[in-house]
Amino acid sequence: MTARRALVTGAGGFAGQWLCRELVRHGWHVTGSSLIGAPAHGVLSEEDHALVRWRRDDLLHADAVRDAVDDAKPDVLFHLAAVAFLPAAGSDPALALDTNVGIAVRLLDVVEERKAAGTLDPVVLIVGSGEQYGRHDIAALPLPEEADCRPMTPYAASKMAQEAFALAAYRRSGMRVVCTRSFNHSGRGQSPNFVIPGLVKRVLAAKAAGTATTTIGNTSVSRDFLHVADVVRAYVALAEDGIPGEVYNVSSGTAVSIGDLAAQVAEAAGVQVEFVPDGGLQRSVDVPHLAGRNSRIRDDTGWFPRLALTDVIRDVIAAEMG
Repeated sequence: MTARRALVTGAGGFAGQWLCRELVRHGWHVTGSSLIGAPAHGVLSEEDHALVRWRRDDLLHADAVRDAVDDAKPDVLFHLAAVAFLPAAGSDPALALDTNVGIAVRLLDVVEERKAAGTLDPVVLIVGSGEQYGRHDIAALPLPEEADCRPMTPYAASKMAQEAFALAAYRRSGMRVVCTRSFNHSGRGQSPNFVIPGLVKRVLAAKAAGTATTTIGNTSVSRDFLHVADVVRAYVALAEDGIPGEVYNVSSGTAVSIGDLAAQVAEAAGVQVEFVPDGGLQRSVDVPHLAGRNSRIRDDTGWFPRLALTDVIRDVIAAEMG
């Protein structure tokens, strides 16, 4: 069997590196497109890193998009490039729009042109966010894909628009588009700007300093967490067995409050610490509760989460401790 070819956009990012790792370890030929080019070693072993064909691309420019697609000639295009940090998108909504929507539109246009010419017809996996759902009553959780999307932030709105353009391309040309709404995920290599690595960093710093307190954001909100290794397995499963034109939650199906999450982090780190609310860590617009039902992806692909929240916390602690 001929090895499959993948183009991964955003390959230098957190989830992008984990996806490249998953693909090369299963025999795919991977082209990794990134604004920074090849990332530093860390998530990827030296061997994994060498197996990826790295490209440095600014995909905000149409020529770079065409070059990346024509160079990789992918059987599957995994589109992960995005402004992924909610506050960053909120502070520069125009950049979020250009990046999260504009790049996807350019990619879809190029693929549609190549499909019409008969030279390329890849599966296109468009990665969205559970944040697209916005505010729902806690009794409605976990949310199915049919639930209303009520985006509350520029980030969520940009991901909603990206999905709309992708599904329009499917309806217009039969492009093999599969969309995700991916919920929170974490693991080794994620920035401490995100909740689990941030908690781990502050808890371990308190332990090292011998202090009894550390800071935390809003403890009452709850989120659905997955290990990033399970998330990238889901992306490959959807590329292989997802139904074009469908949207899939990539989720655990269970919400945990940030307060309970913090207590689990402290316990796993062996630290007795009091968490003190810090307004600087709280967001002015925050969805109170969010979790997604994952029955559709289970039924269509057989995927299910193999790792628990305890595994995520353990791996992030191990990475922080070196």
